[in-house]
Amino acid sequence: MPVIRLAISPQPGEVKHQLIARLTEAAAAETGIPAAKFLVLIDELPRENIGVGGLPLDELMARQGDADNP
Repeated sequence: MPVIRLAISPQPGEVKHQLIARLTEAAAAETGIPAAKFLVLIDELPRENIGVGGLPLDELMARQGDADNP
């Protein structure tokens, strides 16, 4: 059984539903393996546990929010 694993910040249920459907569809189309065989795992990580450019994602997002509101 093929596994697709995605690590991402917390997302609403509808976003996760769409990710599961679209990732499965794309992988099945590219591999020729039936979509029913795919397992999709979504690991939701708190934003403070994700680093981008040397900063925790929650801090980076706060800084960008500050830049949007001078």
